[in-house]
Amino acid sequence: MRLCIVGSGYVGLVAAACFANTGNHVVGVDIDVEKVRRLMEGIIPIYEPGLDELVLRNIKERRLTFTTELEAAVQDAEVIFIAVGTPPGEDGSADLKHVLGVAEGVGRALNGYKVIVVKSTVPVGTCDRVEAAVAAHTAHPFDVVSNPEFLKEGAAVADFQKPDRVVVGTSSSRALDVMEELYAPFMRRSHRLLSMDRRSSEMTKYASNAMLATKISFMNEVARLCDAVGADVEMVRIGMSADERIGPYFIYPGCGYGGSCFPKDIKALVHTGAEAGVPMEILQSVEAVNGRQKRRMVEHLVARFGEDLSGRTFALWGLAFKPRTDDMREAPSEVVIRAILDAGGRVRATDPIAAESARAALADVIDRVELVEDAYACLEGCDALIVCTEWNQYRNPDFDRILRLLRTPVIVDGRNIYQPAKVRARGFDYYAIGRPAPAAT
Repeated sequence: MRLCIVGSGYVGLVAAACFANTGNHVVGVDIDVEKVRRLMEGIIPIYEPGLDELVLRNIKERRLTFTTELEAAVQDAEVIFIAVGTPPGEDGSADLKHVLGVAEGVGRALNGYKVIVVKSTVPVGTCDRVEAAVAAHTAHPFDVVSNPEFLKEGAAVADFQKPDRVVVGTSSSRALDVMEELYAPFMRRSHRLLSMDRRSSEMTKYASNAMLATKISFMNEVARLCDAVGADVEMVRIGMSADERIGPYFIYPGCGYGGSCFPKDIKALVHTGAEAGVPMEILQSVEAVNGRQKRRMVEHLVARFGEDLSGRTFALWGLAFKPRTDDMREAPSEVVIRAILDAGGRVRATDPIAAESARAALADVIDRVELVEDAYACLEGCDALIVCTEWNQYRNPDFDRILRLLRTPVIVDGRNIYQPAKVRARGFDYYAIGRPAPAAT
């Protein structure tokens, strides 16, 4: 099948590579000339395990190419995916100008029946607006389909190739046949394609992310209560996860969620609720809890060192919002770093992948942040170690070496990756999320 995928960011690039890898001929369209040039040279603008190899292979085998020419790509395609960004506006609403701009361009370029697929995360009713935008510029027949993505950063290629479900929103049997054929190679073990109306499909994406974010914020609030009453949130989590109705997923407390999806989608759903006259009170609380949780590690520092952190330097392990990605969007590390700087302290930080992304995110304060490659070099002469991202290489470190390098034996573990009793037995003051020190006997 011949595909045109407009937008070569995280969603579009993964989709383009995975569809090409099943034998389709895919043209990725982007307005960024330099990005297109680099992609054709096999230079991938994002870090995602396995993606670079997939892109390079399919470029080499001539199933995948990139261009800035929307019209030619649309006219040659049978299916057109819209996978451009929908950044949040100041009021939290999703900015649809890129989506609707592409829709107008597609309408002007249509030369026959096409299936137009909205892959971007968009508010309920957007497909109707896309349909109107395309129809305003063409008399050719077409169908607009909602097909939200459910990819986890760090595992996106695997998620796309072995999806737990593919949601397709359309009332057109013709369009549904096309989508089923397109996704058939990913359904070989079991049929996981769910067909529904477009508005339900659009809502499914937001509702899914909102539920996952709610679970995270709920556990973080439980962790705060555990701190206050002397309970161990890890024991609570294990006890909860044994209940099949709850399960073990997304109930790990930590220093807050970040990334490109949860923060943006919660804001957009709250805004949609306000527009519809349905206040999303739970999600407003989810957002508030998450914002507060990102400051929890700094609260530990202030409790240990005082509100004035002048003259102190803190080592920070992990910058990306989660492991296996270089994504710094809404990362807890940025909140922690800026709070330390505001209190007069300095930061030395490291991350296996995200240093350059962090340099861009912290451009206005980078003169007070030292980025280093080596995790142990990061520690020398610092007053405490803060763990912000649970990269595997941080899970079993040389604690004796950490103790020698730090000026003060303090670890603030924002991801609960260490065993409190063992770390404290080595001579550290250890602060975690919802894991208070044992009471004196």
